[in-house]
Amino acid sequence: MLLNHVFGLFTHPDSEWADIRREHEKPARLYVAYVLILALIGPVCAYISTAHFGWTVGTDQPLIKLAPGSALQLSVLTYLAMLVGVFALGYAVNWMARTYGAREEPDASNGIALAAYSCTPLFLAGFALLYPVPWFNAMVFLAAAVYGAYLMYDGLPIVMDIPRERAIMYAGALLTVALVILVSTRVGSVLLWNVGFGPVFING
Repeated sequence: MLLNHVFGLFTHPDSEWADIRREHEKPARLYVAYVLILALIGPVCAYISTAHFGWTVGTDQPLIKLAPGSALQLSVLTYLAMLVGVFALGYAVNWMARTYGAREEPDASNGIALAAYSCTPLFLAGFALLYPVPWFNAMVFLAAAVYGAYLMYDGLPIVMDIPRERAIMYAGALLTVALVILVSTRVGSVLLWNVGFGPVFING
């Protein structure tokens, strides 16, 4: 089962990446058996915490929640953005392959696998949203992003079969793409908020 890779990516990533390369799963199966499941963690936890737990800003301030319908709407949009983001990053891995001496594939199997498994720490960090404290969430997601970047760098030479020296530049280019994707989702959020998909706050 593909979910077995979750533990290995934290304990012995090198051998886990080698197993992932040997499996060479098709993108459709990888999405159904891995990405669709793990990407649910953050949106579901965010829905529960924002609609039912609430949060405060500063001391002696009232509890703030999102209206259940608004929280559900934003969680679904976040989930879809995550799915698109993983695919876009995987496509970028495959598209840049020849530039760094790797093999470009028609279905981008290796590229999407690399992107999906590198995002595992970010998927799991979604559990932190059950405790909706901004500074705590920011620290957890920052740590997850750092480890995700390390996994990307570590997995590139193994999955894409290139020398490790080339992986440094390759990983740097991919992190730039990841930042562009992140900024694009933020811009998209602002645009959606302006057309009626913004959060609806209620006092707890």
